[in-house]
Amino acid sequence: MKLLSLHVQDFRNLAAVELAPSPRATVLLGENGQGKTNLLEAIYFLTTLKPLRAVRLAELVRFGAEQGAVAGDFEGPGGVRRVAVQVAAGGRTATLDGKALGSGARLDDYFEGLASVCFSPDDLLLVKAGPDGRRRFLDRAAFNRWPAVLGEAREYVRALRARNAALRAGPAEVEASFREPLVRAGARILVRRRDLVAELAPRLQAAFAEISGPAAPEAHLAYRAAGGVDVEHPEAEVAARLAHALEARLERDREKGFTSAGPHMDDLVLALGGKGARLYGSQGQQRALVLALKIAEIENLRAALGRPPLLLLDDVSSELDPAKNRFLLGYLAALPAQAFLTSTDRRLIEPAAGPDTAFFEVRSGVVSPLVS
Repeated sequence: MKLLSLHVQDFRNLAAVELAPSPRATVLLGENGQGKTNLLEAIYFLTTLKPLRAVRLAELVRFGAEQGAVAGDFEGPGGVRRVAVQVAAGGRTATLDGKALGSGARLDDYFEGLASVCFSPDDLLLVKAGPDGRRRFLDRAAFNRWPAVLGEAREYVRALRARNAALRAGPAEVEASFREPLVRAGARILVRRRDLVAELAPRLQAAFAEISGPAAPEAHLAYRAAGGVDVEHPEAEVAARLAHALEARLERDREKGFTSAGPHMDDLVLALGGKGARLYGSQGQQRALVLALKIAEIENLRAALGRPPLLLLDDVSSELDPAKNRFLLGYLAALPAQAFLTSTDRRLIEPAAGPDTAFFEVRSGVVSPLVS
């Protein structure tokens, strides 16, 4: 599916943007703080209904405006369709061809054909930083693979908040009434993540070997569930094991006031040659591993959807060494995907710029075409 046109109104620092992107590569150039990443976030928000960086939806609305809006015309096998989302302090409203979700348009219809993968400098911390970022990566990748994950994750968060409140305020029998919904929703998330990691692992291994060469250690990817929950079982058995872990930790959870087992406590294990990449990998190896992980996600979606996802790359070239940057740009040039790239230096992007690349300048929230 190709993005034919993008319309942005009062989103972050973007007052009004009308963009006709290239079917292949669209490059956004400008100094830091001008709005390049904001434009990528607008596209990401449109295709996922989730913010890329914001903690609260209200942060997406331009200062002084009451609401922001993003709309796009996408061309797919069924023709051209328009998806749009408005955001304000009270929440967001999404529409498909003018019909609001829930009143003529379904969530599955909205996301049909939509998938976007974003690669930013923050992703290069996936190995070195804490498990929060790795869980976010897993959930975003799982959502791209199965859009139903959006609703499933919301169900889990609601159940988790309810049980945590019961742990802090209620007697044991009150907590027990909130445990079953948490177990049901948690087991679903665990199985989704497990299946995703199983799909990504061989692709990560192959991409890392290609980036790093035959002498490099073998890359491994694994899912580690908190509380010793074994996820290598059918979903009903995973639910039973999660329930057992919660029961065993009940007194500790009541003392602390929060749930200590479940998807919100799990981690993604990245290893090189059987050793944890965080402790034993060099910085170059760690960055190659993250690059391989993003390529694994792209290739996995390409296999699942029959086409590559929409790619959003936020100033990644400036953070990679020359060899890895050449690999990434060569990979992008050969991939039949639509990509949006930001940079402060046009020279870093030129190796991936084909004859149909569109260049734009972003300055103080204004997006203007550049003549190449």
